[in-house]
Amino acid sequence: MPTTRENAPSLPDWLEQYATAGRYGLVLGTVLCLVALFTDPVPDPSFPWATLPPSLRLPLTQPRIEHWPVTYTLGIWLWVFCFPALFLAGYRRYGDSDRGPAVWSVGLPTVAMLAWTTYCRFFWPKLRPPTWNAPAYTFVCWLYCSTYDVIWSNAAYAIALLGVVATALALQRKRGSEYALLGFGVLALPLGLPALYEGYRRAGRES
Repeated sequence: MPTTRENAPSLPDWLEQYATAGRYGLVLGTVLCLVALFTDPVPDPSFPWATLPPSLRLPLTQPRIEHWPVTYTLGIWLWVFCFPALFLAGYRRYGDSDRGPAVWSVGLPTVAMLAWTTYCRFFWPKLRPPTWNAPAYTFVCWLYCSTYDVIWSNAAYAIALLGVVATALALQRKRGSEYALLGFGVLALPLGLPALYEGYRRAGRES
């Protein structure tokens, strides 16, 4: 039976503010990345084809943090920490539907984690040497991207599998789903922030 709007999940004030500010952060991050495109011949050495002709670039070159220009680095990390705001925005808008909370808090973040883990493991043109500044959407993925040690990529797949289990339990409203949500939420931070909140909400409802 679909939930009513009176029973729909609501976000605490700080999470509401993050969900709103995070979307502006994504726009700012995009702008900062584009700034690097207009100042550096090759903003990201992983993608040397992503460049502009000299006639369109400004006559200056940014300092770099490891492999990337400063504004590009800031832009990518803004995307990393603000991306969960998109799922929270969907959670806030569709949380009164039958499957909305499960889909937006854990289902879609799990799909994103599986996609990025696969991309980084098998398709991302890796730069040498690996660097602490390698952006990644979860802390465990950062451990892989900053070392290229496959043990961390395997760990990311295991956490994503937990996300699949948590999604199935949450969709079926099984007892114990809150623990799976909390586990995925913590292990997949910052991407797991929506799942962490939904798990906390369900645990409070059960107590």
